[in-house]
Amino acid sequence: MLHKWGQSSQVRRVRDFVTGEAPLLAAIAIISGLILAFLQIADEMLEGEMQEFDNSILMLFRDPTNIDQVIGPVWLHEMVRDITALGSFSLLGLIVIIVCAYLLMSRMRAAALLVVVSVLSGTLLSTVLKMSYNRPRPDLAAMSHQFTASFPSGHAMLSAVTFLTLGAVLAQLAPTRALRIFTFGLAIFLTAIVGSSRIFMGVHYPSDVLAGWCLGAAWALLCSTAAMLLQRRGTVDRPADEAKI
Repeated sequence: MLHKWGQSSQVRRVRDFVTGEAPLLAAIAIISGLILAFLQIADEMLEGEMQEFDNSILMLFRDPTNIDQVIGPVWLHEMVRDITALGSFSLLGLIVIIVCAYLLMSRMRAAALLVVVSVLSGTLLSTVLKMSYNRPRPDLAAMSHQFTASFPSGHAMLSAVTFLTLGAVLAQLAPTRALRIFTFGLAIFLTAIVGSSRIFMGVHYPSDVLAGWCLGAAWALLCSTAAMLLQRRGTVDRPADEAKI
């Protein structure tokens, strides 16, 4: 009897670790890795070690006979402009407002607060970093006008923060595992195409986009992890609890 009780106790401890501590430790490891990757890219950018890599990638999307001309037909250029608009501050702001309105109407105040805090703090961080690094934009004829510094890419970072945070929130509400995978996969896909469009348009160096992706993903995961810890401690209600009110 005691032997069986000891085995069941060990099973419960393992289960509690897998469902509780393991995801937290994994999140901390991923966040740390992403931040270190950002710092490494930033350090190499400041030392000029990324310039050859950046230029070689940018030239893949330029006419060899006229580097001010982007490759591809006009319809492709228009399509890329439409895609890059998904990462603009105005459109992301509109998406956040609509989603938060839905969450509030569904009595999911904690989820709505997570989205607002994550996006607004990410926007502030992106602005501060742009002003700090103050990297000039690529010296190429771009497909749109730009008014801020180049590093890190604001579109790449804010789309990562917004779409990944929304993906994490909506994935929790999905009734099946397949829908959860689809929801988060869609968030990653949107983040990827927005950042890639910035390189195609010639308004950012590839290292700007890579840095934006790293820091944006780290920030979204950091905010989501903080919200998870607050829910465990009972500081904020779980969305499922709020829906019953």
